[in-house]
Formats: sequence, structure tokens, C-alpha cells
Amino acid sequence: MFTTGKGAEKRAEMRALQYVTVGQEPVIVDIPKPIPKPGQVLLKVLAAGICHSDQFLMSLPAEQYTYGTPLTLGHEGIGTVVEVGDGVAESWIGRNVAVYGPWGCGYCRACTVGQESYCVNAAKLGIAPPGLGAPGAMAEYEIVNDVRFLFPIGDLDPVKAVALTDAGLTPYHAIKNELAKLTPGSTAVTIGVGGLGHVGIQILKAISGARVISLDVTEAKLELARRVGADETILSKEGAADEVLALTGGDGADVVFDFVGAGATLETARTAVAVNGSIVI
Repeated sequence: MFTTGKGAEKRAEMRALQYVTVGQEPVIVDIPKPIPKPGQVLLKVLAAGICHSDQFLMSLPAEQYTYGTPLTLGHEGIGTVVEVGDGVAESWIGRNVAVYGPWGCGYCRACTVGQESYCVNAAKLGIAPPGLGAPGAMAEYEIVNDVRFLFPIGDLDPVKAVALTDAGLTPYHAIKNELAKLTPGSTAVTIGVGGLGHVGIQILKAISGARVISLDVTEAKLELARRVGADETILSKEGAADEVLALTGGDGADVVFDFVGAGATLETARTAVAVNGSIVI
């Protein structure tokens, strides 16, 4: 489909899933296919993940919604670079890449050490993450502001890998910061075996020496935890922290990763953690 304006060339259109009206369901629309500006790249989207954050965003009342409309959803994206703006090497074209979501300014202290999620300038410069203010990946094409936000995925299956950009990166970030405590002989507790928690178990087993004890409220989730590598599982109920203490000789866990963040789980984390341990929410 094409759209024309007086005296203007025809512009190709693309389909996108957009949140158009606050409080209403998102809709599929036809919008102009974007053109990369200097420094930007254009991706042909191969996969886009849907996240609880999308549901949260669309559940906000109008007085609390700050992401703008219409908003192309999708903060988890993988695509093929099909076009680059001025200043970007053409060698990027044809590469399959994952998109890192927390965009920053690129020059503050946090950004220069690779922690753009802590950028101190993003808000005042109007820099927003894709799908959470900027146009996201739930479209046929997506603009990415800089190649530093691209991670080549090689021959990984885009559909299987796309959630790693959020559901994988979030627990990895949490675990990486606590690796000094997760030495052989240590114990890590994960609370919640959902989209983040089950990935967190796998990351713990892959990059740390810790024994992993996983908590959730159903046996089905505990079975999933065991299947992906948990050494011990406990039903998350009253007294669960006592079971953690029993499994650790009364010492408690060196690190508790709370992937739920509710009042009850925070209390379990508080009572299950060791002296000089960490609780990561």
C-alpha cells in the first residue's frame, strides 16, 4: 500500500501493532515505512516478544500514561539490517541482530561503561526505549538509533531468542552483579519460576558455582524449575524460609533473587537470606 501527498513521492507503508487510544485494545494499522536518519539503521523485523510490561503499559489510566500515542509496541525485537543511514558501515546490511532496549545518551558515565539502562540524560533528552516511548518491534520494520544497540545473533532462531533481550537480560543483569557471592559452595534462592525466573535458574547454573533453590506456588512451576536446573525446590508458602534455612544448615542463602516482588515474597527473602547476603528484587 502507498500514501501520497501533494507534490510528494509515494512512500511505502508497513503494518504495525499500535496502542492508539488509552484504555482500548491495540490495533493493526498501516503507517509509513521509516527511513533511517544519519547514524540509524532499519531492521526488517523477524521476531517480536510480548511482555508483561506491555500489559502494564496498556492498563495505566490516562493520568498515569506517559508513553505517547500512537505507540508501536514491542520492546523485545530481532531483525535483519536492511538499510543504514549516513555514517553507518554498510557491512551491517544483511546481519541478523537483537535489539538492546534501554537506550541512553551514549556519553554519560553510565553509558560509557555499558550501563545505558542507568543513563542520567535519557529523560531530559527525550530518549525512550523502543516499544516504551519510541516505535517498537511489533511492526514489519523498526528503526534503531545506533549500532551500539545491536547484538549479532549468528544462527540463533530469532523466535526462540527474542525474549533474551528482556526476559534473559534482566536476570542476567541481576545475577552478574552478585557473582562475587555465588562461588562454589554458595546457595542462591530464586523466588518465582515465571518468564524471568526460569531463565534466571539456567543462567545461575551456567555462570556461577552456586547451588540453586527455587520457590514457587505450584508443583507445576517447581517441576519446570527442576527441569531447567534447580537443585532443590520448595513450595512458596508460609514456612518456606525455614525450609531454606534447613537446607543451608541454618545459615540462609548467600543471594535471594525475588522475581515476584510482592509483600509475601519479600518477607520470605528477608528471612531466608544469610548474614551479609544479598536480596535482589
